[in-house]
Amino acid sequence: MAKLSYDALIIGGGHMGLTLGAYLQRAGMQVAVFERRHEEGSAIFTSECTAPGFLHNLHAQYMEFIDWMPFYHDFELEKLGARCLYPEAQAGIAFSDGRPPIVLYSVENPENLERSRKSILVYSRQDADTYVELRRKALEMQHLLAASLYNPPKLPSSEDPDPDNTGSIITMMLLGLPSHYAKGSVRSLIDSLFESPELRALLYRMAVEWSTPLEMMHMAASGLISLFTESVNWRLMIGGTHTLAHAMVMAGVKEGMHFYESSEVVKILIRDGRAWGIRLKDGTDVEARKLVASNADIKATLLGLVGEENLSPLWAKRVRDFKIGPSCVLASTAMALHDAPDYKSARYNPDINKTFYTVVGFDTPQEVLEYCRDAEAGRIPRIPGAGTWVNSLWDPSYAPPGKHSLCGWFFFPKASSQTRDQWEEVRRTYNEKFLERFRQWAPNMTRKNVLADYFYTPLDQQDEMRLMEGDFMNGAMRPDQMGANRPFPEAAHYRTEIPGLYLCGPYMYPGGGASSATGYNAFKIIAEDFGLEKFWEAHPRGY
Repeated sequence: MAKLSYDALIIGGGHMGLTLGAYLQRAGMQVAVFERRHEEGSAIFTSECTAPGFLHNLHAQYMEFIDWMPFYHDFELEKLGARCLYPEAQAGIAFSDGRPPIVLYSVENPENLERSRKSILVYSRQDADTYVELRRKALEMQHLLAASLYNPPKLPSSEDPDPDNTGSIITMMLLGLPSHYAKGSVRSLIDSLFESPELRALLYRMAVEWSTPLEMMHMAASGLISLFTESVNWRLMIGGTHTLAHAMVMAGVKEGMHFYESSEVVKILIRDGRAWGIRLKDGTDVEARKLVASNADIKATLLGLVGEENLSPLWAKRVRDFKIGPSCVLASTAMALHDAPDYKSARYNPDINKTFYTVVGFDTPQEVLEYCRDAEAGRIPRIPGAGTWVNSLWDPSYAPPGKHSLCGWFFFPKASSQTRDQWEEVRRTYNEKFLERFRQWAPNMTRKNVLADYFYTPLDQQDEMRLMEGDFMNGAMRPDQMGANRPFPEAAHYRTEIPGLYLCGPYMYPGGGASSATGYNAFKIIAEDFGLEKFWEAHPRGY
C-alpha cells in the first residue's frame, strides 16, 4: 500500500473541521479529513429514527448563522443543495389553560416587529415596548456580532487586560442598558427588564436553548446576545439539516479535498516534539507534511490521541480542568404524527399552531427554573417540558403526505449523571411523560396521534456524535471558559504547545452551534502561521 501523505490532516468530519479543511484546500494545501463515523457532519444530521419517510433533526435543528456564515457564501452552498426556509412565526409559548400565546415573528420583515409587539401587549405594554426597542437595537449591531464571531478572540493586553468584560459592557451600552447588568445572571436580567411571567417563561426557556445558564453570574451579556440577536433569526434546512453537511462535503470535494469515512484516528504521531501525522485504528500511519488539526473533543485529542506524556504539566492540568456540561446538555424527542399539535391557545392567535419553535409544558418562569435546577443538579427534570419543532408544517419532505414530523429538545443532566441502564429507562418512559403533559396544552397530542416515537439521550449523543456528556458545545459556556479563556488562555488562538497541531472543535472560541466559526477562525491563525492568502481581507463583509 502506498504511503498516505497530505499537507494537512483534519481529525473529525464535523462541520468545523470541514470548514477549516475547505479553506486550507482553497489556499493551496492538500487536505484529507478522517471521520470515525460512516458520514461527515457530526451533529448536523437527519434521521428516520421513528418510521420510514419521517425526517428528524435529532440535534442541530435551526440555522441561525446562515446570513453571516462565510463558508455558506464563499463556497456557494445553496447551489450544492443547502437551501433553507425562514418561517414567519419564529418562537412562541402556549399555555395549558388556553390563555393567549406569545408569538415572536421573524426580523426579515420590519412589520413583524409590530406583530411581536401586539402579541406581548396582551400581557404588558411595558414588556412589548421594551422587547421591540431591544430587538431594534440588536438588529443594528448584528454586523458587529458577526465580526466578533468570525475573528479569533481578542487576547488581553496592557491597554485592555480584560477584553471579555469590556465587550460585555459595550454590549450593554449599545443596547441602552446599565453597564452593571453585565455582572448579573441572565435570569436577573430578564426579571429586571420584563414584568409579565408569560414572556419571562418564554425567554427563560430560549436562553437555556442557547446554552446560557439562567442563574450563573456574569452571563447576562451572553444571554442578551442570544435572545435578541441570534434568536428569532432561525432558518429551516429544506430536506433536513443533513443537506447542509452534504453541501459542505461537496464543497470540499470540488476544491479537491480527500475524505476517509469509517476511519477512526487512534493516535497523533509526535516526532522531535512536532506533530507529523496520525495513526488509524487499522494501523495505517498517515503523514502530515505541514499540520494536523483536530475537531475531536479537547480531552480526547490532547490526553488521548497526543498522550499526557507529550504535554507540559501546565497543559495537562488545563485540559483535565476543562469543564464539560451541564449548561449545554440536551436530550431529544422525535415523534411521527398523524396531526400537528393544536394548542388551546390557538383560539386567540392561530399562528401558535404554525410557530417554528414552540415552548410547551411550562406555564410560569418558576417551572422553567425548577426544570433547569433539576438538570443542573444531575436529576432527570420532573417537569417534562420542551422546545418543539414540527418541520413538516413548512417543508412537506419531512413527513409522508398528510402526516407530520415533530422534534423536541429537553435540557438534561450530563451523560455521566446516570448509568447506561438508567438512561435506557429514561428512553423507555420519558416520551410518555412528555405526551401526558403535552396534551394539557394541545388536547390532540394523545398516544393515538403518535405513529412512532424515539428518545435520544445525552449518552446517545456522546456515543454517536462524540458530544462529550451530551454537551453540544463540548465544553461548558461559563465566564472562565469563554472568549480568550476558551478552552484556556494558552490555547485561545487555536494553536497547541506542540508545533504543527491545531484545535478547531466547538470547545474553541466562540463555541458550538452550526456557525462554522471555530473552523474559520482556526484557518485565519493557520494562514498567518504558514503565509497563506488571507481571503477575508478583500471581502466586503469585513470578516
